[in-house]
Amino acid sequence: MAQGTVQVTHTGTSRWRRRTGEYASLAAALEAAADGDVLTIAPGTYRENLVVHRAVTLRGPEGSPGSVRIAPVDGVPLTVRASAVVQDLHVEGQDTAAPALLVEEGTPELTDVRVVTRSAAGIEVRGGARPTVRRCTVDNPAGIGIAVVDGGGGVFEDCEVVAAGQAGVAVRGGAHPRLERCRVHHASGSGLTATGENSALEAVGCEVYEVRGSGVQITGRATAHLTNCDVHRTTGDGVTLDTDAVLTLADCSIHDIPENAVDLRSRSVLTLTRTTVRQFGRNGLSVWDPGTRVDANQCEIFDSTGDYPAVWVSDGATAVLDSCRVHDVPDALFVLDRGSRADVVDSDLSQVRNTAVSVSDGATAQLDDCRIRDAATGAWFRDHGSGGTLNNCTVDGTQTGVIVTKGADPTIERCTVESPGEAGFYVSAGGRGTFLNCRVRGSGGYGFHVIDGCRTTLRKCRTERCARGGFEFADAGSGADSGTGPVVEDCTSDESAGVRAPAAPEPAVQTAGQPSGLLGAIPGQRTTEQEPFVAATQPAPPPSRTSKAVLGELDALVGLESVKREVRALTDMIEVGRRRQQAGLKAASVKRHLVFTGSPGTGKTTVARLYGEILASLGVLDQGHLVEVSRVDLVGEHIGSTAIRTQEAFERARGGVLFIDEAYALSPEDAGRDFGKEAIDTLVKLMEDQRDAVVVIVAGYTAEMERFLSVNPGVASRFSRTITFSDYGPEELLRIVEQQAEEHEYRLAPGTAEALLEYFTTLPKGPAFGNGRTARQTFEAMVEAHASRVAQLDEPSTDDLTLLYAQDLPELL
Repeated sequence: MAQGTVQVTHTGTSRWRRRTGEYASLAAALEAAADGDVLTIAPGTYRENLVVHRAVTLRGPEGSPGSVRIAPVDGVPLTVRASAVVQDLHVEGQDTAAPALLVEEGTPELTDVRVVTRSAAGIEVRGGARPTVRRCTVDNPAGIGIAVVDGGGGVFEDCEVVAAGQAGVAVRGGAHPRLERCRVHHASGSGLTATGENSALEAVGCEVYEVRGSGVQITGRATAHLTNCDVHRTTGDGVTLDTDAVLTLADCSIHDIPENAVDLRSRSVLTLTRTTVRQFGRNGLSVWDPGTRVDANQCEIFDSTGDYPAVWVSDGATAVLDSCRVHDVPDALFVLDRGSRADVVDSDLSQVRNTAVSVSDGATAQLDDCRIRDAATGAWFRDHGSGGTLNNCTVDGTQTGVIVTKGADPTIERCTVESPGEAGFYVSAGGRGTFLNCRVRGSGGYGFHVIDGCRTTLRKCRTERCARGGFEFADAGSGADSGTGPVVEDCTSDESAGVRAPAAPEPAVQTAGQPSGLLGAIPGQRTTEQEPFVAATQPAPPPSRTSKAVLGELDALVGLESVKREVRALTDMIEVGRRRQQAGLKAASVKRHLVFTGSPGTGKTTVARLYGEILASLGVLDQGHLVEVSRVDLVGEHIGSTAIRTQEAFERARGGVLFIDEAYALSPEDAGRDFGKEAIDTLVKLMEDQRDAVVVIVAGYTAEMERFLSVNPGVASRFSRTITFSDYGPEELLRIVEQQAEEHEYRLAPGTAEALLEYFTTLPKGPAFGNGRTARQTFEAMVEAHASRVAQLDEPSTDDLTLLYAQDLPELL
């Protein structure tokens, strides 16, 4: 057969064979051919725009793949409008406004066709066409790889898009193709995309990778079903759904994604079954907006590479996780905003660096038969309107099992917290919650720790082997919204006789079922089984004191001489200013906001509390109560929530003192996208707009606070002075121990004071050194050693019961 000719073979049964022979052009051969004819094209380059409108076979020579090039100067190189067979051709196009291979009608078969082009689309299927495309390759760095549009369909088997300037495969206009075992990679847009009502995409056994955008994008009421597909190494999200999109993923893998592995919003619906999501830079599942919903069954989400929650549900969306595993992530599940909901059933959340479940801003979460392991916090219900249910769940190996704060009101039923480092259940800052038939075992702190007079309900709860005590109920303190306090019914505690007593907080707290005071029951005197606990009655707020009385308490504190002078000087200026105003004279403006710098345990919180009481006694503040917060109380998880939290803290402190501990954490050296700046900006504005409503004290380590003030001049200008709290010396630490002993009716035996002085002189003063806290802990350790020693005596004398000896000192580590 001559070069550049087309051999046409008539395969019909008629004796009329004039069509059989060689033709000088493809167009002439196609014009002469009839249905059923075979057109075998000789090797060469054909600069023709071909239109196949009969059911013929158009093919290159056997054994020479790629030897036939259809490459016109412009226009569509090959158009198929019939149920033809096209195989072993190389198609090239140069028209960026037209596709390289266009299928418009019929059910043609395209096999082993290679499209290398710079066209609007490599292969385009439209209208009523339903082609079967096998082992075809598209290389189109200028446009779409494969486009199926305007009601088109068909099946693509073992095809590959090796490059695309836009989407790898695009489906729109009510089209509905099926992809089987296809590969799409090196696309400059999404790998697979479907958009528009009635558009549908089905993919089985496909792989999408190395795309500069989302791996899969379904939008605008389109639907898609992906089975046994692999999406990885994208620059955008792995899978994106938007505007009433519907997607089903079954037995798929989404991994190595720098952004969200799956992001859906605007009433989209996603169903995942036996799908794995791993190595993602932001959220594994990101679910937004009312009506948006994700249902995950037997899925695994793990190995995050960023600092974001694995599952994020917000703005009224819903997520359901059934028999799923989420592990090796910074946070497992965050549910935010009123109307948002997460239902988690028979699932495992483990190896979580921060919080396994966080519920905030009015959201709801329900966990049934779930297991939370190895997390900093098991579940945290953060604020007003946030709630839900934890039912028959276990929390193991966390720092704190469940936290309820700021008006949140969950129901926790038949849940067990095993071996928490701190508290099993912790309720504070107006948190509520109902705890029914819950258990805490092996806590390093308290079992149930309820402070601030929170209106929490505990029924039939039990604790075992809790190091600091089974149940701790701390009073609200002056100025706090204590409500009626906790309700505790039929709760029991089985505490080991060797358990150490709780450390003294500031101010002192009272534990239900124990005598009041710093230590409560002395170690070694607790019974193995205690009677059911009854919540302590909340004491009436103490009467207001004069400034002189409060200053007297300040003067009685050990050490802090320079601090006392600073506070007294400030108080004198305020008092004299008040008297000058009463006399009709001008009074100097005194900025009352302060900076406290120094190490932990040097009395900063205590002095802040007394300062507020002094200002209240002088009429500068209405109440003088203290509201203590830190970064976690002010900074939210998403844009906008930080300002709300900061305003709420400011409102709680209205008429008193807002004490921000470790304030430098609001302005980290490498802030990036940190929301701490939002808290600072909100605080500065509130201090300016409502300057007489609240006194703000920021506190922290000296060096860090100096940096904090230097990088935030707006904050620095709001504070009148900095007060430095020096570390306690050995003599001052000894004096604190002597005060503790006197308060609790103990005495130091001869030589014990000298031993304590040497002990505090030798004690390492590293970053973890707690100053006054260390002195109190030393005293408590001596009391514990004393109890172990005296318990062995049959008839101890008064001296035996009261004297502390040098041998009772703890060993230096």
